[in-house]
Amino acid sequence: MKFALLSQRSYLYTTKRLVEAATSRGHKVRIINPLECYMNIASGKPEIHYRGENLTGFDAVIPRIGASITFYGTAVVRQFEMMGVYCLNESVPISRSRDKLRCLQLLSKGGIGMPVTAFAHSTRYTDDLIDMVGGAPLVVKILEGTQGIGVVLAETRKAAKSVVEAFRGVKANILVQEYIAESEGSDIRCLVIGDRVVASMMRRGSEGDFRSNLHRGGSAVKIEISDEEREAAVKAVRIVGLNVAGVDLLRSSRGPAVIEVNSSPGLEGIEQVSRRNIAKDIIQFIEENARPGHTKEIGTG
Repeated sequence: MKFALLSQRSYLYTTKRLVEAATSRGHKVRIINPLECYMNIASGKPEIHYRGENLTGFDAVIPRIGASITFYGTAVVRQFEMMGVYCLNESVPISRSRDKLRCLQLLSKGGIGMPVTAFAHSTRYTDDLIDMVGGAPLVVKILEGTQGIGVVLAETRKAAKSVVEAFRGVKANILVQEYIAESEGSDIRCLVIGDRVVASMMRRGSEGDFRSNLHRGGSAVKIEISDEEREAAVKAVRIVGLNVAGVDLLRSSRGPAVIEVNSSPGLEGIEQVSRRNIAKDIIQFIEENARPGHTKEIGTG
C-alpha cells in the first residue's frame, strides 16, 4: 500500500515510528507537509498539489495535524476524503476533538463521565459560574491551549475570579472545571485504536505542578485500567468519531472522568512506558480497514 503521512516535521518521534512500522510491513510512505499542499476544488475532479506535483495513487492518509494548523490541516484531509482516499482519522472528527467545548458537549450528550464544566462569555456572573462547578479550588482552561499551556489551578474563589477576569480581559475563550482532588495531580492516558485500548499509562505532574503533561516535566508509569475506564475511553472515541486517539481521564469518586480526546496522540511516552509497538498496531488497523471511498464523515458535523 501507499501511504501519505501528513506531518510538518519528519524528525518527530511519532512520524518516524509510523514510517518505520509501515515500511517494515512492505508499504510505501511519503511524508507530506500539509501546509505546502494546495487544492483544486473542481466539480467532480478534486485534486491536491504538493510542491508542483499532483498527488495521486494513495491508498491511505495518516493525519498528524498539529493544533496550530487545525483549520488548514483538516481542509487537506477533507480534500483527500473527496478524492475517495481512506483517512485514518477524518476531518470532521479531528475538528470535533480540537474544539474542546464542542467535544465535551458531545461527550456529555453521550453520557460520558467528566468533570463538571462551565462556559461563559460575560464576567458579570462569575460567582454563579464558580458555584456551578462546585466552588474553589477549580481549574481554568483556555480552549485553544495544548500540552498543559493555558491551564491554571485557582485554589480560592478570589483567585478564580481574578483568573477568569484576566483571561476574558484578553478575549480568551475559557472553560471553568471542577477540580477533582482525589486524582492527586495525575491522569491516565489511554491509547485507543478502533474499539480497544491498546496501551495505558498514568501521568503525574512534576513537584508543585498539578498538570500531568509530559511536556511540562511530568512522569509516567504503565498502569492497568479498570473495565469501566476502558469502556469510557472507547466510548468517548466512538462518540467523537475517531479511529485512533489518546483519551485522558481522571480517577474520581464518581468513576472515570474524561477530560480530553486527542486526535493526534504522541507515541513516544506511551510506547516507552508500555513497551508496546503501537505504531505497528496503527498500521495493522489501516491494513484491515483501508479501502477506496471509505470516508463516512464527509458532509456531517
